[in-house]
Amino acid sequence: MLEQIFATNGHKIIETMTDGLMLVNTSGKILYVNNALEELLHYKKSELIGKSCDILGCDICTRTKRRGRACTLFTKGEEKNQRCSFRRKDGTVVTVLKNATTLKDETDTVVAAVENLTDLSFIEEQDRVITHLKRHIASEEGFQGLIGSSEVMRKIFDLTRSAAQSDAPVIIYGESGTGKKLVASALHRLGTRREGPFVKVNCAALNEDQLERELFGQAKIGFTGADSSVVSRLEAANGGDLFLEEIGDIPPALQIKLLRVLQEHEIESAADHHPVPLQLRIIASTDKNLPKLIKEGRFREELYYRIGVIPINLPPLNERKDDIPALVEFFINSNSIKTGKKIRRISKQALEIIYQYSWPGNVRELINAIDYAFVLCPGDEILPEHLPPHFAAQLKMLNIPVVKSQLSKTEDERQRLVKALKATSGNKSEAARLMGISRVTLWKYLKKYQIEVNRKIQE
Repeated sequence: MLEQIFATNGHKIIETMTDGLMLVNTSGKILYVNNALEELLHYKKSELIGKSCDILGCDICTRTKRRGRACTLFTKGEEKNQRCSFRRKDGTVVTVLKNATTLKDETDTVVAAVENLTDLSFIEEQDRVITHLKRHIASEEGFQGLIGSSEVMRKIFDLTRSAAQSDAPVIIYGESGTGKKLVASALHRLGTRREGPFVKVNCAALNEDQLERELFGQAKIGFTGADSSVVSRLEAANGGDLFLEEIGDIPPALQIKLLRVLQEHEIESAADHHPVPLQLRIIASTDKNLPKLIKEGRFREELYYRIGVIPINLPPLNERKDDIPALVEFFINSNSIKTGKKIRRISKQALEIIYQYSWPGNVRELINAIDYAFVLCPGDEILPEHLPPHFAAQLKMLNIPVVKSQLSKTEDERQRLVKALKATSGNKSEAARLMGISRVTLWKYLKKYQIEVNRKIQE
């Protein structure tokens, strides 16, 4: 039955294969190629059949023949999982995984060989991108998933390393999208409790009853069919780190309860009501101004001092614009892995628009912008028209022209400063924002280049 199927449909089976297949005789003449090999090497069948397989420029075969040796396939009988390169019709090279075996006639004489070629282009591209990302993260521009080489980020990296080695509570301040979760994860991975659990609770995502159950647990309800007791997140984090996201949103009643647990270093077990000693480190984050909440009576001062021993302040993206090129490159490469699209770079004009944008959503918004561009970009370079339309709209609304920024390596620093001041009619705050620097740095530049803004700005 099976032999009959192969005899009748063998050709159809071969032509539906996604791998390239080639049949050669003992002298290396190509007897047959399938459709997949045509597509892989950009040759038509008629251009290959009857020709020597040397036309395909297999690197292993070429090296073997240069040494004066014969093709080893016919002496060994097979080749398994051999990585080699073939030359396409247009001269480009494609990497393939070759599996081959010899074929014999009824007298057991070798008469031909069949070669199966699997295209490794996509895998090679992914390897390249992954290698680049690993190097990027491990380089001076990266730290535990956080990308940046600006002075402010280097200080944050150093502080995070130091804080990780302590058991003191850490609180991470920052606007939404600045990377608070990444810093919390880094603190755990680098810390003394890295072998223990890393438990997360989002205080803003749950109502008061739900948050109380999550943090402090719930005893089993005494009726048939009831759920078992809920183990508290505090207990679950014992021996590790508890990450309290958006702690500024925790209700006042739960603040008191949490403070008591942190002071006494124990919690009552929801299962048997016995006290459970706690050995854990608290990592908290918030986008709120906690001292202001304390003055307003919305956050307990004792809890603030209990959780805020080591503060880490993450800047918004518009205050560390020097990091934008590295961030964009990183997100382009990571998106290439996720989508399989071979987008390699961003145009200078598109990068300029990204640089001048105000970034209210911070790094998370930048990630979304690159995701958006990957949907629209058909080629290998992101252009201005591939960016979200509100980028250009915001710049137009603010009447901000596209001027050379710190991204330019060719224009003189003084010239860029003068252009930014002219574009903003001498408004120092706007000029600093346009250049991606702080007002303090702008004042230093003004003094350095002896530029008087109150007078007519001289080129």
